Order: sequence, then C-alpha cells, then structure tokens
Amino acid sequence: MVKQQLIKLLKENKGEYISGQKMCKQLNVSRTTVWKHIKELEKEGYEIKAHHKMGYMLISEPDFLTHEEILPYLKTKFIGKNYIHKLNINSTNDLAKEIASTSPNGTVIVAEEQTEGRGRLGRSWFSQKGCGIWMSVILKPDLQPQQAINLTQVSAIAVVKAIEEVCNRETKIKWPNDIILNNKKVCGILTEMSSEIDRINYVVIGIGVNVNCDIFPEELRDKATSLYLEIHSKVDRKKLIGSILNHLEFYYSKYLQKGFDFIRPLSIEKSITIGKEIKVIGLEGVIEGKAITIDSNGSLVVETKEGKRLSIMSGDVSIRGLLDYI
Repeated sequence: MVKQQLIKLLKENKGEYISGQKMCKQLNVSRTTVWKHIKELEKEGYEIKAHHKMGYMLISEPDFLTHEEILPYLKTKFIGKNYIHKLNINSTNDLAKEIASTSPNGTVIVAEEQTEGRGRLGRSWFSQKGCGIWMSVILKPDLQPQQAINLTQVSAIAVVKAIEEVCNRETKIKWPNDIILNNKKVCGILTEMSSEIDRINYVVIGIGVNVNCDIFPEELRDKATSLYLEIHSKVDRKKLIGSILNHLEFYYSKYLQKGFDFIRPLSIEKSITIGKEIKVIGLEGVIEGKAITIDSNGSLVVETKEGKRLSIMSGDVSIRGLLDYI
C-alpha cells in the first residue's frame, strides 16, 4: 500500500521535487521507509532523481504492466484485484491453472514475456518481450460446463471494445477467438476449463494482444500484425490492459445476469466470419460452407454446399482468402 501511495505521489508531482519530509507526512512513514521504497522503485526501472535538500523527483516510469502502473486505469470491482506480474514466464495460462483452485475469482496474471505462449490446438504464440499484452484471467462462474464456451466470445467483445476505446480503431472477431485488423490477427484468445459433470471449477481466459510489436518471424508476417504496425503509432499498453479488464468485467457480469442473448448482437455485429465462405476443423471433421449467423447458444451456423445447416459449437475456423484459407 505504501509503495502504491508513493508512486501516486511521485506521478502527481512528476518533474518536480517533493521533499522527504512531505512524503513522510503524507504517507505516515519514516524517512528510512521512504528511502527503501525509492530504491525498490529504481530497481524496477523508475528513474528518480534525488537531491539532499530538495527531495525526490520522478523523471520517467518503466513500460511495465505492474499493478501499480495499471491501477489508475482499472475501474473493476473484482477482476484484477489479485494481480500477479511476471517479467518472464513460460505461459500465463499454465501458471493460472496451477494456482486457480486457491486463487480468488478475477485473479489476473500478466507477463512481459512468454517463452512457451500458445494458442488453440497447441499452436505456439509469439510473445515478444515488452511489446504486447500477455495475460490470463481466472474466473469461477456459476455456469454449466457447456456454457463456458461463450466466455471466449465475451472476452473477444471486451478486447474489440477496448481497442476501439484506446486506439479509435475498429477490429473484427473471427469466430470464436481471434481479433482481426486489416485481415491479419492482432489478438488471440485461449479459454481453458476445469470442471465436473454439472459444475465449473474454474475457467482460465488467456489473452494475447500484439500491441507495439514491430517484428514477427517470417512465417507469421502474412498472418499476424500489431496495433503499432497498423495505426503507425505506439499504444499505451497500461491504458489498453486497463480498458480490456474493465470491459471484460462489464460484459462477463452482463453475461452472467442476462445470458448470451445480451452478447449475441455484438458478436454478430463485430463478426468477420458471418457471410463468408469458411472451413471448420472440429470434432465432426472438416466442414465447408457459408457462415450464416451465430445462434442463441453461441454456436456458429454454417450452411453447407448441399444446403444443410449445421450448428458448430467449437472448431478451428478458416475464412476463404483470409489467414491461409484459399
């Protein structure tokens, strides 16, 4: 708490000296405590100038997604109240699943870099250091296990709305879990669940957003992009992650209260899939046809060439002419 208050005080007076005496008085701590926290902040990347008579002055903050840094943008009631920040991790989803049973609802895990980030079907996810948002959210909804699939679409709406709010740029959803900008993937969502027959133990929602990434491996350059590459301007990751979590709590709460009927119109409005010729690889095998709509259960309705309509609950979707389906 003292650390958060100290950062707030420094930021409010950025570029100006604050005397040690004033800090001690406002924070109700000793000079030694202030000095120790200043040294901790410097180790974390805060540039703080010290003057023996004038006090301390904040010069710059690190571009890290720590709780202290995103707190000014976070307006949630429960998502992100328990917040874990890692500089480097194999996978935020893996850690989330390890700690989910003993962690509170709404726990958020954020990493500056993932070494083994992954997407659906075990595909690797390129998680460049310090340029994206790589996070997982632990949720414990009172839902039937089959309803958990809709949480991917709830999360997708949250990301689309956040990008629109922070970047003033419209993105689309490739059902059910990819966010598309200029026909390339800018974000992927991986939802994993632990459940029993009639109840959910927890759901982990992994969200990876390419924010300020400027380089991708050659094999991804035709498929992936970043907000920076598309809008030609650096995006404030702190503001964006705060917006994503704010929107996620809002739409998640609405889904729990009103069901998928509240989410469905937005899913249809923001869909890049509906109306397109697609290929779906799922449990039923390979299905090709035209995406017609998203039904009241959140399933994708596909009309095959034979005129048969099928409701697809899950699967890997490719769109003709987009992301490798030709």
